[in-house]
Amino acid sequence: MKKSDFLKDKIRHIDITSFDSTPIINHMRDMSFTSRETAQAADIFERMIRDRSATNILTISGSTGAGGCLGIFSDMVKYKMIDVIVATGATIVDMDFFEALGFFHYKGSQFAKDKELRHHYIDRIYDTYIDEDELQECDNIIKEIADSMKPGIYSSRQFIREMGKYLTKHAVKKDSLVQVAYEKNVPIFCPAFSDSSAGFGLVKHQWGKPNKHVAIDSVRDFRELTMIKMKAPVTGLFIIGGGVPKNFVQDTVVCAEVLGEFVPMHKYAIQITVADVRDGGCSGSTLKEASSWGKVDTTFEQMVFAEATSVLPLIISYIYHKKSWERREYKEWNKIFE
Repeated sequence: MKKSDFLKDKIRHIDITSFDSTPIINHMRDMSFTSRETAQAADIFERMIRDRSATNILTISGSTGAGGCLGIFSDMVKYKMIDVIVATGATIVDMDFFEALGFFHYKGSQFAKDKELRHHYIDRIYDTYIDEDELQECDNIIKEIADSMKPGIYSSRQFIREMGKYLTKHAVKKDSLVQVAYEKNVPIFCPAFSDSSAGFGLVKHQWGKPNKHVAIDSVRDFRELTMIKMKAPVTGLFIIGGGVPKNFVQDTVVCAEVLGEFVPMHKYAIQITVADVRDGGCSGSTLKEASSWGKVDTTFEQMVFAEATSVLPLIISYIYHKKSWERREYKEWNKIFE
């Protein structure tokens, strides 16, 4: 088989504006198990949207973006549902920025022969394929952006702003998350930024400029995100997956306390995950567990134990069609760092 035989069926990103899930969510309230959890999560998110004082923070880990949800993430920003984003570098660079450059993810198979895929330079995410040659083109553009910046130490938020600025001139696919967030002044943090194609591009940049180069400071990320928490009277979390983004944003409450400023716990919290709680891992830890650390209030919290691509479109379509977001304003948290 040729490489083109594998890379022919593109992933189509779901459009939550094209259908109304309200009847499904309404029925789910009177069901059980994941259905009721999903409806309750939708109701809490609707409450977060209606609370004009709330700063809503989206955290993303895993490969939901590559699996067909990139449009949902950008719509959550475009329609004023989300004010701050904390994500993995893979979500922001390997998935969103990658597709904004005109590349694609493809439908594949989890039963593929991985040695054959490697022979063709095809990377696999379960049943999804990525062209490694194209991914390395993405790496080189990250290097190009870094090369154009003044040498110094930056937060990931600052670097991703430069990526958004780049896309305003060079994007092939419009309305990516990185570009929409740039245009709406919504900060994006990637506390493990180098754990992605960004890492390869930045290493190439530093390799070529060993004495004067751009570096990413994850401590500055933490400080900046904590500053937002200190200034935001009310905060709500919408957590997809877990890992570093989830713990990073939860820890802002504790960090503020360490700095001598006592701030309220995150008032609202929703987490969609398939992780098990019994191994003590962060991705599986419940929101109630986070309350014991002083991070999350448990008045309005909901765990949804589901694979995110199956329930996220229902929740966000419901929120979109409720139209409470129309009465919100963009909080433009990036401006506090200018």
